[in-house]
Amino acid sequence: MTDIPGLDGLLGIEHVETGPDKVVVRFTIDERHLQPFGIPHGGVYCAVHESTASVAGLLWLNGKGVAVGTNNSTDFLRQAKLGDVITTTATPIHRGRTQQLWHLDSVDEDGKLIAQGQVRLANLEQEVPPEALAHFAGIDPA
Repeated sequence: MTDIPGLDGLLGIEHVETGPDKVVVRFTIDERHLQPFGIPHGGVYCAVHESTASVAGLLWLNGKGVAVGTNNSTDFLRQAKLGDVITTTATPIHRGRTQQLWHLDSVDEDGKLIAQGQVRLANLEQEVPPEALAHFAGIDPA
């Protein structure tokens, strides 16, 4: 586990780069990422994609609300294996007043595309938990 709260912490996600125009995360495939057949579960990529896009959307909103997933479309292109380090990058396709659309690529150490997707986010006018903004943006919540 990492110091990141929620599912990301359980999955061992590490934030490599966080900003309003790009978020990069990394994790290593281990037993907790496998389906019963011993291969990585596709839901891991879906969860990482949605979470990574949501962090990017939150940072782009810059404290003026939260971004929540409304659609997640992830294609699984290549099978990773135990020990593979997966890097996921979120970049914006569209960012507007009420919604955002983010593109996500998950690649292995050799840069081979493992999964690719899009996540649509709704922008909600809701108070941002100060600790969340501080954690992902390095902003002092005080």
